[in-house]
Amino acid sequence: MDATFHHRHRRKDKVVVIMGATGAGKSRLSIDLVTHFFPFSEIINSDKIQLYKGLNITTNQIPIEERNGVPHHLLGEFDPANGEFTSSEYRRRAGELITDITSRRKLPILVGGSNSLIHALLVERFDPELSVFDKFDELSPTIQNELTRLRYECCFLWVDVSFQVLSDYLLKRVDEMLDSGMVDELAEFFDPESDDLDYDSAHRSGLRKAIGVPEFDRYFKEYPPLLGKRGCYRVGEDRVQKGAYDFAVRAIKDNTCQLAKRQIEKIVRLKRAGWDLGRIDATAAFRAMLDGGGRWSEIWEREVLEPSVKIVKRLF
Repeated sequence: MDATFHHRHRRKDKVVVIMGATGAGKSRLSIDLVTHFFPFSEIINSDKIQLYKGLNITTNQIPIEERNGVPHHLLGEFDPANGEFTSSEYRRRAGELITDITSRRKLPILVGGSNSLIHALLVERFDPELSVFDKFDELSPTIQNELTRLRYECCFLWVDVSFQVLSDYLLKRVDEMLDSGMVDELAEFFDPESDDLDYDSAHRSGLRKAIGVPEFDRYFKEYPPLLGKRGCYRVGEDRVQKGAYDFAVRAIKDNTCQLAKRQIEKIVRLKRAGWDLGRIDATAAFRAMLDGGGRWSEIWEREVLEPSVKIVKRLF
């Protein structure tokens, strides 16, 4: 247990927290909020894979040109060669950022899908040996309370999309990532000398945990890319190779949807544990986008952005 418990009576810093499953529009919402309504804000990443440098397409990092000049912290900053970035380390680094941002009279906005990091950062007392997501109901009420009491004054925005609509979107997004150069990026990242190529390895760390890496490591073991030839990887006409490629893509799509399901389950767990999560239903906006996108922005603004602004304004 750490010493933050002894400071719970101090005035708490205010933090906006945008949560949601992968692909639910968290980054889009954060940029919209800062650009249009809360310009004196800075964003702190809470996606544990996006902490690391590299694989920007595979990890779906928001491109610099889409950030509208909004400062982003802990996004692509850490060298994966230095090992795993732990929840305890994230708590320390992100906590320092919140202190710094608020000291400059700006609003920290926490954005990302790694609910374990969000929990580690926000709770007053953090014990890495205890998890609010694992057998929480079996713990005593006292321990439950210790695991969920917040050290900040938080405004939670849970961007939710019906799972079927979100799944359809995630399948589409994987195809778009592949069209944007994801395979070339993974081919360059592939290390044939690595001893960490087991598809089911429990020992992967850092970027090697990113969905897409283990799936294509297996593929590249059979059909190695040409080293140093970024941009030239092509799937041949051989039916067996094409089948192996399609298998890797299907695995990425399946694993992405499973990740979204687990993330939603964790968010529901936090809500049941007492966190006051303001649920924003983005289903209609995503359905419109999948149907052609004609009214997507209009629906997004009306049903996602405007309700989010109202919730955030309650913090002030």
